[in-house]
Parts: sequence; C-alpha cells; structure tokens
Amino acid sequence: MSKKLNKQLGLVHVFAIATGAMISSGLFVLPGIAASKTGPVVIFIYLFSGLLLLPSLFAKAELSTGMPRAGGTYFFISRSLGGMFGTIDGVGVWFALILKTSIALVGLGAYLSAYIGLPMQVIAVIFCAIFMLMNFFGAKEAAGVQVWMVMGMITILIYLIVYGLPRIDPAQLTPMMPYGAQPILPTVAFLFVSYIGLTKVASLAEEVRSPEKNIPLGMVLSLVVVMLLYGLIVWIVVGVVPHDQLASSLTPVSDAARLVIGPMGAHIISFAAILAFATTANAGILSASRYLLAMSRDRVIPHELSRFSRFKTPKNAIFLTAGIIGAIVLFTSLEAIAKLASTFQLLVFALVNIAVIVMRESGIKSYDPGFKVPLYPYLPIMGIIVSVVLIPEMGLMSSIFSMGLIGLGVIWHHLYAGHRITRVGAVAHMAQRVAERLLVPDASAMGLNEELREILKEKGLRPDDPFEEIVKQAGFYEIKKSEQSEDVLRHASLALSKASGISSDLIYGALLQRNQLGETPAEAGVALPHLLLDEVDGFYMIMARSINGIDFPTANQAIHAVFVLLGNRTVPTQHLRFLAEIARRVENPAFLDRWIACTSESELRQLLIDHDY
Repeated sequence: MSKKLNKQLGLVHVFAIATGAMISSGLFVLPGIAASKTGPVVIFIYLFSGLLLLPSLFAKAELSTGMPRAGGTYFFISRSLGGMFGTIDGVGVWFALILKTSIALVGLGAYLSAYIGLPMQVIAVIFCAIFMLMNFFGAKEAAGVQVWMVMGMITILIYLIVYGLPRIDPAQLTPMMPYGAQPILPTVAFLFVSYIGLTKVASLAEEVRSPEKNIPLGMVLSLVVVMLLYGLIVWIVVGVVPHDQLASSLTPVSDAARLVIGPMGAHIISFAAILAFATTANAGILSASRYLLAMSRDRVIPHELSRFSRFKTPKNAIFLTAGIIGAIVLFTSLEAIAKLASTFQLLVFALVNIAVIVMRESGIKSYDPGFKVPLYPYLPIMGIIVSVVLIPEMGLMSSIFSMGLIGLGVIWHHLYAGHRITRVGAVAHMAQRVAERLLVPDASAMGLNEELREILKEKGLRPDDPFEEIVKQAGFYEIKKSEQSEDVLRHASLALSKASGISSDLIYGALLQRNQLGETPAEAGVALPHLLLDEVDGFYMIMARSINGIDFPTANQAIHAVFVLLGNRTVPTQHLRFLAEIARRVENPAFLDRWIACTSESELRQLLIDHDY
C-alpha cells in the first residue's frame, strides 16, 4: 500500500479547516474577559492581534509550499533545525493540540447538554468518536463536513452582524481606553491565541491539491474573514451589552444576541458556538494525527503509527489521538492547562520564522517554495520578535508549562528518537557554507537534499515553466552502437553550443568532468547529464537514443535514453524542476519500451510530453 496521503483537499477545504480551527473560545468566551481588562479598545486589539500573526502565516505558507508533507511544523523544523528541535516541536505541538481539542469537545458538550440532557463529558466522547470515524474514512470526508459546519457558523454570525450593527449604542464605546495603555500588551498576548489555530492547516500540506496556490491563499482568506468577524462581533458585543454584565459574562456573544434578536437569538448563537467547537475539535484531530504520522515516518515514535487504512488515512495515528482525547475529556479537567499550551505555540512560531531564514540561507537548491515570504528577512525577524515579546506576557505558569513540554521533547529525543534519526537539518548546510565545509560532511550525504528533490519531483512543474517548449525545440540524435558516453557528451556539446552560442569545449569539459566524477544521474536505463553556466541565456536540451544501450559511469544497467540539459546558473531551482520532471516522466515502467519502439523523432518528443500512458 502506498505510504503517501491522497491529494484531495482544495482551496475551500483549506479555508474551512483554518477558519474552523480559529473560531471557538476566542470569539464565544474571551471578548467579555478581554473587555473587562481594556474597555472598548478591545475591538482594535482583536484586529491588531490578527495582524501580528502575518509573519508566521507567511513563514508557514512558504515552508508548506517548499516541503508539502504531513506533520506541519514538526516536518519544517526537523528539516531546518535538525532532529532535536523537530522532536521538541512534534511532541510539544501534538500534546498542545490534543489538550485544545479536548477543551473544544468539552465546550461542545457543555452547550449541547442543555438541549439533549446528557452529561457534557458523555457528549464530548460521543463526538470524539464521530470525528475519529470521519477522519478514518478520509480527510476529504472530514474536511467536507468541516466546510458545511464552517459555512453554517459564518452564516449565523453574519445574521447577528446584520441585526446587531444598527443596535450599537455609541455611548458604550466611550471612553475607548478607560484603564489606560498598560493592560493593552497583556491583552494582545491573551487574544493572540484566538488566531493560532489558523496555521494548523500546514500539517495537511501533503493532502492539498496545488499547495503552492491553495495553502497561502486559503490561509490569507481565512485570516481576513476571521479578523472581520472578530472585529464586527466584538464591536456589537461591546456596543450592546452593558459594561457591568459584559465584565462578568462567559457567554458574551449569546448575551448580545439575546438583546439584539431576543431569546431565539441566544439559541441561534448557541448553535453557532456548537458548530465552532465542533470545527475546532475536528480540525484538531485531523492535524494532531498528521503530527504522529510524520514523526512515525521518521522513527521518532514507533513506526506502527504510520500504518495506513484502505482509505489512505493514518489509522493508528487517528485512533491513538482520539483515544487520548477521549480519556482526557472523561477523566480530567484541563482547561487551564490547555490555555497554558498556547505559550508553547508562540515558541513554535518563533522557530518557524527561524526555519525560513535557515532554509533560505542554507543554499539548498532543491528547496523550491512556490510562495516566498515577502520583505525577507525583515518579516521573519519581526515574527520572531512578536513571539519573544508576547511569551512573557502569557504569565509565569505558562512559561513553566512550555519549558515542561520542551523538557519532555528533549528527554524523548535522547531516550528514543536520537539514534534513529540519520538526516541533519538545513542548519548544518548553512553552517557548511559559513564554515566553508569544515563543520559537516558534504550536503549530498546528509539525506535532506535527496528528500527535497523527491518532493520537487512530486510537486511537478509550475504553470510558467516552459518544459514542453524546451522538449519541442530540443535537438535529437540516434546513438551508434560503437559510441561511448564520452562520444554522446561530445555530440551533445556541439549541438548545445550551436543552440546557445556557448563554447562547445567549455560545455564538453564541464559535462565530461561531472561524468567522470560520477555526478551524472543514470539509472533505470536513463541518463540525465546536466550543467549550469552563467553565460547561458535560457534552457536547452539534447535528446539521444540508443537502441542497443551504452554504458555510463554509476549506471547499473545499459542506458537507452539520454537527456542533456544546459541551463542558466541564476535560476537553479527551475533547472532542478526540469530535471525532476524528466525523472518523474521516465520512471513510468512503460516509458523505456515505448522510447525504444518509437519510429520517428516526433514520436519521441510526444512520448516525453504525453507522459500519462
């Protein structure tokens, strides 16, 4: 069975998962508490807190499009900062996710218990089992339900906005800052956690179609919509609910709906809250199970947790995640600890921004994100500063709890995971550049380059990559039976020189050197000699065929197809995409037989272009 997840999630799923992961207690519980600390200025604090998430949003979007793999920040941090930091992140974030998911289920049970007469813990466990089964039968099915729940919740909130805005009493919005500026920063930290669920969707990057477009766009759309909803709803709450009542209310949105719409309004908002807690819980199980999947693939935790069901879902990871969540909601009351876990998320945001800087500065050419953080490196640095400033504002106990999660990750790494991890992170590649290769072995031996190249192959071409044009314009010749690999390279160098205007001796000398050093990819009957030069304008390719087969250094069988690619050194990632695309197309088991059987040059070109057969 394939060990890869199906790419079945589109833009609407990304939006729904990100939105559903955000809207819960941040909207339905916290406005009253926050307003009691700051006054009406809380409206703008909600908006400002959302803007502070932008650096980390962009950082996760870049890493998700450069390394679209399950596991979110665990995968990014382990590949950039190394196994130790990856283990700390994976263990800590998974633990924080199951705590927050447990609280969302308890919140769901608390609202529903008033209507169906069952204990809230029992309701929470029932819905935990429902979401577990939904995730077991497929991410698309779970995300499809998520879409409907999120759309229903947004519709109800818009209904409240339409009725509530005209009822706002301007007198309740003054003075804007009755308690001065001192409580603003602690409240920013307090409300910042209302948005951090947004980036959970990065853990599902492997399952997203066209991740380079859908992940950044879905996250940005989600943040914009949620900021607008938060701002408008909190404006109504502050402008409608009397200050004394608001300061002591744990159901501020329901209170506002009761005043604006009547008793039915409170019931409608209760239904929206039920949907909100349900979407948070569903997104939590979906995301947390992918952290276990990614860690088990790397042998950081037992490999059995990477087992797939016949529905292409990580069944054991889903069952374990849901089982622990069910135990938590039945036997413990961990709301305070779940809030403490938010501090660890701030630490993760700092590491994610550091990861972007490390990946960029590592010089790994196969790191090829489809989306890049704007204003680099200033925006990632700002994201690091945001986390450093806000973490102390979360309180001493929160910091202690986060240190406990870090300690748990360190202990697990040393006792179990450390000796099972053979790859190093991109930080070693960066150190390799800085120290002029004195600190670590060559990058190609570290495992990360190979992994990123495999990701590059899976991602395929970008819409503006002129691959088909290059194939159509490529030179071609039939290799004679008596020729050697050096003869092929000489012939290709002459043809490339004629097409590009570059000296044939320069091209041949460089290709021959790489060939003699064993640096020409050659396996499964196909060889890919390639070269980057500063003087080249554009990309050029020569295709060659040998019916009988010829020998190439490092090849373990005769080579029947040779694709020689010459490109410009200033765009190495595009060059790598072309190589990865050729490799992806020729790895079809039927390719070589069809290549040998073609009767004309045009058939050969079409075979490489029409690769789905």
